[in-house]
Amino acid sequence: MSEQRFHRPFGGQGPGGQGPSGYDPGPGGYREGRSSGLHRFLGGSPGAVLVRLVFLSLLVGAGMAMLGVTPGLLFAQAYDTIQSLLTLGFETFHDAGRWFVAGAVVVVPLWLLSRVFARSR
Repeated sequence: MSEQRFHRPFGGQGPGGQGPSGYDPGPGGYREGRSSGLHRFLGGSPGAVLVRLVFLSLLVGAGMAMLGVTPGLLFAQAYDTIQSLLTLGFETFHDAGRWFVAGAVVVVPLWLLSRVFARSR
């Protein structure tokens, strides 16, 4: 009777080292034989994953239709965003290059003068 109180219903070891139905799952547990590479990659059985993807696609498509967003518009906006970020980045490098040259025109001669006068001491 005390053995039944400590029975683990979700795949744990039951009394005598066996699973809940008396089946000895072995060292890897119940799912060791059924877990394939495809099953692990998909995150479940292919049928269940397909049903989930169809349902989520319908929900997202309905939401996009309500907002007036189309896939073409999404890709065009993503392209424009990436293009503007790249343009901004290149403009920043161009500005930084001009700042570097302007600073070097002042700093390098001052540094050379300081080295010449420090050597003469």
